Amino acid sequence: MYKAIDKWFLPYLFRQHRPKVTGMTDVLFCVCDHFEPFHEASHEEAAIRVSRWSLQFPYLTAGFTDADGYSPAHTFFYPISHPNEEMISGVAALCRNLHAEMEIHLHHDNDTPANLITTVESAKALMTEHQMLSRDEQNRVRFGFIHGDWALDNSHPEGRFCGVSTELGILKTLGCYADFTMPSAPDHTQTRIINSIYYAVDTPAPKSHDRGYPLHVGVPGAANPLRDDPESLLLVQGPLGFNWGQRKYNLLPRLENGEISEVNPPSPDRMRLWIQFGIHVTGRPEWVVIKLHTHGAIPRNMRCLLGESMVNFYQYLQTTFTESKQFRLHYVTARELVNILHAAEAGETGNPGLYRDYRYRLICAKPKP
Repeated sequence: MYKAIDKWFLPYLFRQHRPKVTGMTDVLFCVCDHFEPFHEASHEEAAIRVSRWSLQFPYLTAGFTDADGYSPAHTFFYPISHPNEEMISGVAALCRNLHAEMEIHLHHDNDTPANLITTVESAKALMTEHQMLSRDEQNRVRFGFIHGDWALDNSHPEGRFCGVSTELGILKTLGCYADFTMPSAPDHTQTRIINSIYYAVDTPAPKSHDRGYPLHVGVPGAANPLRDDPESLLLVQGPLGFNWGQRKYNLLPRLENGEISEVNPPSPDRMRLWIQFGIHVTGRPEWVVIKLHTHGAIPRNMRCLLGESMVNFYQYLQTTFTESKQFRLHYVTARELVNILHAAEAGETGNPGLYRDYRYRLICAKPKP
């Protein structure tokens, strides 16, 4: 649990807290799924897992809506190391019918820049055939990304699970609009930057995202110079810190890293902690980001994500995070979240739910609720 604490303990200890907000707080709630149907599974079992999500997720989310009328969202980051057309087709059908979207997840090892480019371009082509991913104003295909084994930009201390130390720049060039890998603690790939939304500039050295520049509300007439830098990539982190309400041996605080699993289901106490960590765009503290992660194709986790634990949690959100209690809850996909972040960067105010398509629009347009 405390592995790699040397990477992030001091930044956690001396972190800047979110400024106090008077009035409405908007909560942007995003679940990013490292969705791996072939994890320890045959082709038949993988198909059953996708089918189970298709059948159960609509019933799970029925009756729950956010302040904008949207149902709970889910983003499936599909592993392109297993580019199975049947599975992608199944997930795509689920996404088209519900508040869900598909993005790119990649496990690789000892890779090369040339092979990385080929792999991602092939995945983009396959996913766009199924009308997944999104496009920008220049009609270029764009995608969100999660790195397998947490080893983004060749960040594993032993050089494993990647091999490409210029990965950030390559991903940006290929159309990646943001990375959602972090936090990775207790893995040793964890960055020193925590609880942040920031631009990282690629360098020839590994783990370029260990340093970066916070996303901030722009001054009129002065754009952030990194926003369109071809060597910089936006990173959207989830919560990381200590949960003093849950203790090991009744003494040591548990690690809170935003994971949803059977052994670590969502709860009201965790939700309050996620808000307390206060991830936000600098200058827009009233828009709080909660980016969680899960491995939703693993059967033991499906019991949580498609079961009573999640229903109870959505019911808690439905009754607690309301305008009458000075909260507006917004269920967002990874793409919608980044659009809202860029709206904040540009100085937009008010209801962030209005900016879900601010910069990147789905290839397959879906009717709004």
